[in-house]
Amino acid sequence: MGHGHGHGHSANSDRRYLAAALALLVVFMAAEVVVGVIANSIALISDAGHMLTDAASIALALIAINMAARPARGAYTFGWKRAEILSAAINGLTFVVLVAYFVYEGVRRLIEPPEVKGLLVFGTALVGIAVNAAAAWLIARADRSSLNVEGAFQHILNDMYAFVATAIAGAVIWLTGWGRADAIAALIVAALMARSAYGLLRDAGRILFEAAPAGVHPTEVNAAIVAHSEVTAVEDLHVWTVTSGFPALSAHVIVKPGGDCHRVRRELAELLHERFHIDHTTLQVDHVPGTACRIVSA
Repeated sequence: MGHGHGHGHSANSDRRYLAAALALLVVFMAAEVVVGVIANSIALISDAGHMLTDAASIALALIAINMAARPARGAYTFGWKRAEILSAAINGLTFVVLVAYFVYEGVRRLIEPPEVKGLLVFGTALVGIAVNAAAAWLIARADRSSLNVEGAFQHILNDMYAFVATAIAGAVIWLTGWGRADAIAALIVAALMARSAYGLLRDAGRILFEAAPAGVHPTEVNAAIVAHSEVTAVEDLHVWTVTSGFPALSAHVIVKPGGDCHRVRRELAELLHERFHIDHTTLQVDHVPGTACRIVSA
């Protein structure tokens, strides 16, 4: 029983929002690298590195949206819908690499703090906050139920928080001359990136390893099906997620002798839709003696 899988957003509108955010970030990132070198600030350079992953995440999101929109054909019966999950996983892995570098560099500068131009760091960070706020607003207008778009949004949001830490560090250096504040800001950026990496890799991993959707427990699904008055058993129950917002289920359902297989199948499909929000169901419904009714997909 099909209920559709639309999110209420069009792929074209998502592309426009993401492309606008990408252009905004790339322009500012280039300027920030130059200023970071001039100011000798690892905090600004780490922010620029974070923005590079922001830009990469949006570029990957755009590619994945185009791939996911391809129709199913040939051997690819679900199309390329999982492209966005691979994109999200790559985003998480880039976070891990950058975290390792910025932790190393931040600790090194804590031990031997270089001279940093605090006022330049402070001013650049304030502009960075405004740029990331604008980019976050653009991406928030896209379909954030997509793990792909949500990954890009989390990149931007964490970068904005990182710029707040960098602005505070710049102000401290400017007003007090305490250069270690720059390294501390870089370590805060690394901590934020590590948190995002964990969330993205966890969610992408659940889908890639075909775990049940978050919040849906197979034991509860099994119990709900068996609770039907004409069902005696459920076998080979599988619940997984094809891509963000696209849960699927297959099961072999045994009904009492004389039961109406077609009606039971329709009622179970409606139950799965209403209670567990699973629309793509494939139920094989048989009578107890083993006389097959038919396999019906919804």
